[in-house]
Amino acid sequence: MNFDELPPDWRGQLAIDGSAEQPCLWLRGAWELRDDVPRYAAIAPQLANARRVSVGARDLERWDSSAVNFLAAVVRDARARNIEVDQSALPDGLRRMLALVFAVPAPPPRATPPAPGMLAGVGLAVLHAWRDWPAMIEFAGEIILSLGRFVTGRARYRRGDFAYLIEEVGPRALPIVSLISFLVGTILAYMGAVQLALFGASIYIADLVGIGVVREVAALMTGIILAGRTGAAYAAQIGTMQVNEEIDALRTLGVSPIDYLVLPRMLALIFMVPVLTLYAGIVGILAGMTIAVLVFDVGFYEYYNETLSALELKHFAVGLIKGTVYGGLVAFAGCLRGMQCGRSAQAVGESTTSAVVLGILLITISASILTIVFQKLGI
Repeated sequence: MNFDELPPDWRGQLAIDGSAEQPCLWLRGAWELRDDVPRYAAIAPQLANARRVSVGARDLERWDSSAVNFLAAVVRDARARNIEVDQSALPDGLRRMLALVFAVPAPPPRATPPAPGMLAGVGLAVLHAWRDWPAMIEFAGEIILSLGRFVTGRARYRRGDFAYLIEEVGPRALPIVSLISFLVGTILAYMGAVQLALFGASIYIADLVGIGVVREVAALMTGIILAGRTGAAYAAQIGTMQVNEEIDALRTLGVSPIDYLVLPRMLALIFMVPVLTLYAGIVGILAGMTIAVLVFDVGFYEYYNETLSALELKHFAVGLIKGTVYGGLVAFAGCLRGMQCGRSAQAVGESTTSAVVLGILLITISASILTIVFQKLGI
């Protein structure tokens, strides 16, 4: 066996002598994880014809688990080929570590369960949703009781936290609400103008944008934005407190987590989402006016007067009612998933994702129901 066949960087750490049938591997110098130590896979082809392998140490200065891993790979490969390995030239410490490596058998490979089929997956999702309803109803009942304590002045929460949550939900959300509302108003104006221009009725862009934004789009987009922004934050905050056992500490102190954590977040969204909805409606109308005036040659005063004649107080009332409902649902979803969070970092991420999905789902369902109800009532 020729020592010169090794890469130059490894010659200070490993020497090979003996014959091709009875090679001897000598560990030399420093064997530490921070060093570029030899790998057994790189020299295994040189030992393909071996009938007996010897391992030893010669001028070995220092070593750690990297030397043990190398020797374990040699022994493991030799045993797989029924080859004897002579370890007599190794230091006592290395021999004891090797004995420990092979003292405990490797665990058997864990069988991976087969992935459920499409029908099984649908069934599991339905069962999960069905089992989730009782917990949601119970949580809603606890929130109603907490609101009753709030009205009677018996709810225990920090006013400073409530003021911070108001700021977080309202003023800090203005930039993203402004951007999305302006873009949505622009899209509505373009979509309506292309069709209305065929009939020479471009002035009715004002009716389409004004009523559509105020009644539906402003509340819906604000709710979805807050579901991804605020609902996820609520789930992460409360979920992290669950992991750190802070919620258990509140219960131990006799403080209701619903009053202390959920109630301020619920009230902050219920109070601020209608304001954001009204603001989003105004921004959407201004966006539609900009497109109509600058692109489709509609007069500014004509658009303004048409918007005033199209909008009624009931349209604003419908939008504000929907925004209030959406805000409550977003807070409900975020706080629910936070309170249901497990005790690990992965559980916090899963609860955050679930809060966003549940919030958007509840917003969509409630939007459909409220639209049908208001249409049936003629509002």
